[in-house]
Amino acid sequence: MIEKIIEVSKIAGEVIREGYRSGFGIEFKTNESNLVTEIDKKAEAKIIDYIHKNFPGHSVLAEESGSEKNNSEFLWVIDPIDGTTNFAHGLPIFSVSIGVQRVGQTVAGVVYDVMRDVAYAAELGNGAFANERKMLVSNTERLERSLLVTGFPYHVSENPNLVKQRFVHMLDHSRGIRRLGSAAIDFAYVADGIFDGFWEVSLHPWDLCAGKLLVEEAGGKVTNFRGESISIYSEEILASNGLIHTKLCDELMSVK
Repeated sequence: MIEKIIEVSKIAGEVIREGYRSGFGIEFKTNESNLVTEIDKKAEAKIIDYIHKNFPGHSVLAEESGSEKNNSEFLWVIDPIDGTTNFAHGLPIFSVSIGVQRVGQTVAGVVYDVMRDVAYAAELGNGAFANERKMLVSNTERLERSLLVTGFPYHVSENPNLVKQRFVHMLDHSRGIRRLGSAAIDFAYVADGIFDGFWEVSLHPWDLCAGKLLVEEAGGKVTNFRGESISIYSEEILASNGLIHTKLCDELMSVK
């Protein structure tokens, strides 16, 4: 199955590359910051059509077209372009994210870094890979030496879950913080040992289904800010190399 997920991710990626900086149409969802482009919709349609042809009867949960439930033990969780705002502005940091669950457990996932042509892929129990290279999380043990990454929700002006205060606090407790604009890529880069930790709130299942598995299969840890297990429906996530996880939890939870 993982080869099929990689294949369809690259099919969607080709649609995205062809549409990049092409004068595509843009619509707004909840506010001026929450965009969807016609390329998102075209890429998602390609993925869903591929699933129908190759895995008939499987259920689908997709960002743009919603839920398509069937009497199947398999659920495909799809974000056709994770990082739509970057894509719309011509910033080449965005990805295709596809996770597959079997009876509620994620068993395979791919985050395809479109413009770098890197497929980050993982299967439950079989490790995580960047194309053909096996990935492992970093070995950083001290939070003050860590490079972290985070993101902000579209309603950041409302400051949900103290996102602004937590960002400022972590600036003083790390080597640096980056904000790339694609949660799926953030997960992938933690899995690949580039970032030591990643936190964000108000995510959706399609933002974290594949990425969570990547980090775990690369030897990392994914929880909420209290260190508790999460599902793909949790809105608060913390991913790390595991070595700094407890300290990250402590610092994030210290913000009141």
